Amino acid sequence: MKKLSILSLLLVTLLLPYSCTDEQPDITRPGGGTSNNNDWLIPQNNVLDGGPGKDGIPALDAPKFTEVNQVDFLDDDDLVIGFKVGNDVRAYPHPILDWHEIINDDFGDLRVAITYCPLTGTGIGWDRDLDGNTTTFGVSGLLYNTNLIPYDRATDSNWSQMLLESVQGKMAGTAIVTHQVLETTWGTWKALYPQSQVVSTDTGWSRNYDRYPYGDYRTNNNSLFFPVGVNDTRLPAKERVLGVISSTKAAKAYRFDSFPETGIGVLTDEFREYDLVIVGSQEANFLQAYVQPDGLIFEAVQNKLPTVMQDNEGNTWNIFGEAVSGPRMGQKLEETRSFIGYWVAWGAFYEGLAIFGQ
Repeated sequence: MKKLSILSLLLVTLLLPYSCTDEQPDITRPGGGTSNNNDWLIPQNNVLDGGPGKDGIPALDAPKFTEVNQVDFLDDDDLVIGFKVGNDVRAYPHPILDWHEIINDDFGDLRVAITYCPLTGTGIGWDRDLDGNTTTFGVSGLLYNTNLIPYDRATDSNWSQMLLESVQGKMAGTAIVTHQVLETTWGTWKALYPQSQVVSTDTGWSRNYDRYPYGDYRTNNNSLFFPVGVNDTRLPAKERVLGVISSTKAAKAYRFDSFPETGIGVLTDEFREYDLVIVGSQEANFLQAYVQPDGLIFEAVQNKLPTVMQDNEGNTWNIFGEAVSGPRMGQKLEETRSFIGYWVAWGAFYEGLAIFGQ
């Protein structure tokens, strides 16, 4: 098992979220523990104990929601993860996910888990139906390449968040079904969906949701609490990029710098089996990738959020890839397996991945 540096252990001890119901100082134990099973599909020696232990970081089940105009714990530059099913639109704030990492939620018959790893900055929507059975996910307390390993409560199998599959247990080798989410700032989200629901701080757990529990981790490119197998230095470690993953488990990264400093931009690209259309904005802080339908040519729409694109057929499209006017109204662009995360994580999980424009 890899040993953590004394500095890393000290940082983890001081900063990892605590796990008791009543608020108390952040206390953790050193890395080193793994499952007793030997059927890991990733190098077991690189599976590290993050500290709080299994369920020490408590996932939220059946979260409570509040109205946008009732939210008083978020600043406009705080990040949120948005999810939309029909007219049901919900936001999952990073300041809550920093402390809980997984939120199990229901959208009618759709069972989802919003999984978020603060150490890799990756927020992904997971389907909770596995082999015809509905489960919930919890936080195993283990990490691989400094990334969250959720476990499902139906089979106790461990899953790699960024590999999007089970890596140990009964479900080993099973790919997770993902649902596309939108990561953006609270200020942008309010402009997009002012009538949406937002996860409330009434979680049943005593946590200081006004405090980021990892110090300067988000901005310090030299700060890693846990080692990664590959350290790709082509981009700053904590730069947020959108990664798109192909069916062959290759990935390609798209940077905010490829889009205008103000307003919205659209670019197209070919990557493995995909013809992609990517819409993004530095100013509004979002990047989304969809499969480009044959024959459609997209361009950006300005100042009409949540509408962000129009095409040569006369359709307009919102940020979730839904046609909101035109002959294709009601249709939805094909989703990609894509999400935003820190470059250090993308470089570690998808060694040598291409970077758009380089």
